[in-house]
Amino acid sequence: MHAGGTTTGRLYGVGLGPGDPELMTLRAVRAIAEADVIAFHSARHGRSIARSIAAAHIRPDHLEEPLVYPVTTETTDHPGGYRGALEDFYTEAAARLAAHLDAGRTVAVLAEGDPLFYGSYMHMHKRLADRYPAEVVPGVTSVNAAAARLGTPLVEGEEILTILPGTLPEEELTARLASTDSAVVMKLGRTFPAVRRAFEASGRLPEARYVERATMAGERTGDLADVEAGSVPYFAVAVLPSRIDAPRPEPEPGSGEVVVVGTGPAGPLWLTPETRGALAAADAVVGYTTYLDRVPVRPGQTRHGSDNKVEAERAEFALDLARRGQRVAVVSGGDPGVFAMATAVLEAAAQPEYADLPVRVLPGVTAANAAAARAGAPLGHDYATISLSDRLKPWEVIAARLRAAATADLVIALYNPGSKSRTWQVGKARDLLLEHRSPDTPVVLARDVGGPTERVRTVRLGDLDPAEVDMRTLLIIGSSQTRRVDRPDGGHLVWTPRRYPEA
Repeated sequence: MHAGGTTTGRLYGVGLGPGDPELMTLRAVRAIAEADVIAFHSARHGRSIARSIAAAHIRPDHLEEPLVYPVTTETTDHPGGYRGALEDFYTEAAARLAAHLDAGRTVAVLAEGDPLFYGSYMHMHKRLADRYPAEVVPGVTSVNAAAARLGTPLVEGEEILTILPGTLPEEELTARLASTDSAVVMKLGRTFPAVRRAFEASGRLPEARYVERATMAGERTGDLADVEAGSVPYFAVAVLPSRIDAPRPEPEPGSGEVVVVGTGPAGPLWLTPETRGALAAADAVVGYTTYLDRVPVRPGQTRHGSDNKVEAERAEFALDLARRGQRVAVVSGGDPGVFAMATAVLEAAAQPEYADLPVRVLPGVTAANAAAARAGAPLGHDYATISLSDRLKPWEVIAARLRAAATADLVIALYNPGSKSRTWQVGKARDLLLEHRSPDTPVVLARDVGGPTERVRTVRLGDLDPAEVDMRTLLIIGSSQTRRVDRPDGGHLVWTPRRYPEA
């Protein structure tokens, strides 16, 4: 009912499917039959793909309401620019449909694909559905049609599907394509050159397929790499199908590579898109078992776990796999270049037998940055990063570096502070630092950041208890300028000012 008690018409958003009229649903046909008014969007040339799909179901007694865009891709002199011109158009189009609904007429707005999937109908729905009875009739999307026409699975098992508009910035497209399992990029046409470059930069171009006008006249499919940019219409999509059971090229000697990746301090939230892509593309994944467990299991990919104390052997094993033609990802916690596997791999790769083998290092979120972010910004000024482990360097070297950093009044991030076999280093470091720092200096104790047993707190340097520190703890020792402020909620923030006082 409309205000005043009069009966209003009903609004339908009718999904018509990807183009073939036989892919319209029975509900879509019935909604069109019930309608008094058939509305459809078109460019200024007046032709409407949506109307052509539904043409067999439009009767002579239907009132037709063409909604003609003032602009599509061209420029406009509208004072609000392109977006302003479209906003005014949607508002005016909704008012035209509202006049029919107020008169008691039922209006069916035709939409290619699905009405709420990148469809123009949604702009009518947002402006009218709160005032009139409205129903959305779903339709088969171009994504589903493209997969069907390619005859290949789109996603399987626990794979992730990402749907992207080709109008995204090229770097954003590249990152998204690198990090996902399967993908569909829509709205090609003039965006195709940038989309193709994004596929190439992400390393996914060899897998990518192309579908043009799926289920319509003039349909074309093929490999994306073979498509000429000038021939691509708007109604085309790029597809990364499922990787499960997808054929992998046979390894060829000389074609392999090693990529050393950082998994961050904990689980998947800390992975970068680039790292996700490298892990997904690898034929083999090599690493310390604890870090290997953070990497999703993928069909067709081999996994080689080992103990934490065999870095050199693990590095040579990965390089030997790559020399036989495999793409190998060596996983490391945090950032691989900070007290981690990158150095071990590069040291092994410097041997003559691996001289021609490509080796890349991809950064990750290191423990010091993760801990600092949880505490506030204790690394906001100059700082030093020091490992307390004396397994690979003598304690005398560690002590000398601690004194140098303390004398220079640097904030100090301490890695590897203790373990079951190393229990005295934290106490020694505390006593040494107290020779140069006030007992009130804030010390951040960050344990298992990002993990299920995460605990981050701040104590005075004078109160630092070595018994509370283990191998999973990172310490950040403040400088003379580092501040701690307690918050009303019982928490606190720690930061080091960016400005250092004048001498």
